Formats: sequence, C-alpha cells, structure tokens
Amino acid sequence: MPELSQETGRARGPLPFGPAEVTGPSMVPTLYHGDLLLVHWGARVRPGDVVVLRHPFQQDLLVVKRAAQRREGGWWVLGDNAYAGGDSTDYGVVPEDLVLGTVRLRYRPLGPGRRSPFALVRWALSAVRPVLSDRSAARRLRAR
Repeated sequence: MPELSQETGRARGPLPFGPAEVTGPSMVPTLYHGDLLLVHWGARVRPGDVVVLRHPFQQDLLVVKRAAQRREGGWWVLGDNAYAGGDSTDYGVVPEDLVLGTVRLRYRPLGPGRRSPFALVRWALSAVRPVLSDRSAARRLRAR
C-alpha cells in the first residue's frame, strides 16, 4: 500500500523542499494517484497538516497522511479517504521521528489526450494548489 513513488519519495535531501509523487487512494479527495507534491522536509507539524512519514512497520516505505492529533508517543495520522485504510487505525500512533515533513503544494500533471484549448485552460487553473491544513481533523477523529 505505497503512498509515494519510490523514485520521488525521498527523505530529507540537501534542500528543505523536495518533490514526491502520490500513489494510492488513501488521501482522496485532497490528493489523487499521480499528483506531484512539494514537501517541506523537517517542517513543524500542526494538527490538520498533510504530512509525509515513514511507515511504522516498513520504514523504507514513505506514506502521506493527515496529522490528526498529537498524542503521547507521537502523531495520530488519518487518510482523508476513510475507506482506504492504512493509517493510525491500523498501526497506532506514529513516533515523532518518523514524520519527515509537511506537504505544501499539489501539482496535477496534464492528463493524456487533453490538448484542446478548453482542457488546457481548465488544467492551468487547477493544476497547482496549496495543500491546506484541515483544522477540523480533530473533530473527525472524535466522530470515528
């Protein structure tokens, strides 16, 4: 159940920002399979932020989730798609040192066959968006 491609999902590099590519459905509707991300490595995490972390059981695997709540021992993280699984409901609290950075921007690549002027304008208006914190994540956590 990888969430970031192995080629672009690297842990902290020489620069504080770096790219990552989403694979999998766990963050739909915020992020979709194939979205490219700009990650701020080592950034301070607040509840509601979308974060990149090492999977607690497979630490060579990077995943992207929403940091819902800070708990004793680390972060409780959830996917925005409740039906996809693969979050703290499966593996518990994620230790602080496994949270690598926060997602700042989402970039959707141009899809195949989208070359009409209308499709290009529509893509240009929606391709790059900031990934905003969802401060209601703690309320959703209590509702589960």
